[in-house]
Amino acid sequence: MFIHIGDDNVIQSKDVISIIDHSVVTSSGIMEKMVEKATQQHKTFGPTDEIKSVVVTRENIYYSSLSVSTLKKRASMISTISKLDDYSDEIE
Repeated sequence: MFIHIGDDNVIQSKDVISIIDHSVVTSSGIMEKMVEKATQQHKTFGPTDEIKSVVVTRENIYYSSLSVSTLKKRASMISTISKLDDYSDEIE
């Protein structure tokens, strides 16, 4: 399944490692270094202004203008949808 994280970025939900509030990232030296290294390797994507959250995947880091709670809801909807039974074959 995919998650739309805003600003025309869509990622696979299976690749998401963490969704972090941007204020946490800026207050942690270790996380700042992680983001800085990813930036140097051209592995950061998304808007650089109005960042509300940071999505860490296996390969890249995405900045999002959506809040952590909004992204969490989107990920939860995908989880719920994937657990639904498929009865489409029975409808004919």
